[in-house]
This record gives sequence, structure tokens and C-alpha cells, in this order.
Amino acid sequence: MNVYDFDNTIYNGETGVDIFLSFLKKDPSLLLFVPKAIQIITKYKLGYFSSEEAVSISSGQIVEYLFSLPDIHAEIREFWDKHIHKIKPLYFRLRSDDDLILSACPEPVLEEVCKRLRIPRYLGTEVDLEEMRIISFCFKEYKVTSFKQHFPDTRIHNFYTDSFNDKPMMEISDNVFLVKGNSVTQIK
Repeated sequence: MNVYDFDNTIYNGETGVDIFLSFLKKDPSLLLFVPKAIQIITKYKLGYFSSEEAVSISSGQIVEYLFSLPDIHAEIREFWDKHIHKIKPLYFRLRSDDDLILSACPEPVLEEVCKRLRIPRYLGTEVDLEEMRIISFCFKEYKVTSFKQHFPDTRIHNFYTDSFNDKPMMEISDNVFLVKGNSVTQIK
């Protein structure tokens, strides 16, 4: 099986940032959240963001804003209408039928893009859209937990990522490829 991280691996950028910027264009009142968003993104990129913190931010003003949206699924579809072009060409060269996307990206966001790319399997941050809360954050060692829970007897032949935050996944993969831009370098 080939397993891919999503953000900055096959997607050119961070979906969370791009979604936030999309909402910000529609609703300038979200400028109030910019300092908190920068803090969260910085901690996440540096690997200092814990699963517990992700779950704790799934309450409060951000969630209240999401609850105020009339149709979150329509917002996700509109987002991918405008951002599908950011899927890197390298993915189309590497793609195979047994691919799995494994990402911290929320599953409802992954669901839509994977449907469009005809990728049948994905695991991401589990979100309860009814309650607008994070159930489990798919990051670092929790990616391994999620993978083993859903694919207990499956071997990872090739793992692609942009970040050493994925070291736990690297350890259980036969081959590991580091993706920087459109370059792919085997590191294991």
C-alpha cells in the first residue's frame, strides 16, 4: 500500500490555512481569529501541537462560527472548486489504486477531494459535524494508531510526507519519501 500525507505532500499548501483565508474573504470579521490561527499553525508546523490541544480548540468562537454557516458541506465543495488545482502533478505520476491519504486534515475536507480524485481510502482528523467538535486528531503517533485500527494487517510499502512530524509513520513503512515542492527524495 502507498500512504500519503496530504498538506504540502500532494496538496500544495495547508488546507486549514487556505480554508480560513477563503472564509476570511467572505467574512472580514474573522480577522479577530488571525492571532489565534497564527499561534495554532506555528505550533502545528513546529510539532508542538498536541492532540489534546486540537480537541480543546474544537470549542469556542471558531466552532460557533462554523455552526453559523448554513451548509458546511456546500462550503467544502466550493472550497475544492477553487483549490483542486493545488493538487501537485507529482501525485498523478505516483498514483496507484491502493493509495491511502492519511492526514491531520479533517475528514469532511478529505472526503470531498478524495471523491474528486477517485481515491477510495482516506483517514484524517475525525470531526463530528453535528456537534462541531473534533473526535480524534490524526497527527504524529495518532496517525499510526488510526492506520493500525483501520488496516491492522496491511503493510506500508511507500510512505510520502513533507514533514518529520510523521516520524512514527516513517518507522512502520518499508520505504519513505520526503516531498519538498515537486521533488521526491527517498530517505528510507
